[in-house]
Amino acid sequence: MGKRVTTRRRVPEGFRDAVGELEFWRDGVLGVRRRDGSLVEIPEETLAAAKVVMKPA
Repeated sequence: MGKRVTTRRRVPEGFRDAVGELEFWRDGVLGVRRRDGSLVEIPEETLAAAKVVMKPA
């Protein structure tokens, strides 16, 4: 938790990305807080890719 991550998840239209701080990963759901303060909740079964990235300077 607390790491900056980039994620790609499957949606009906194809894929959607979210970049931000990983706030939680519990009960099969990842919570990613974006720079604008919004929280993206990603069911882990839709996750196509994810990795830790460097925080911006």
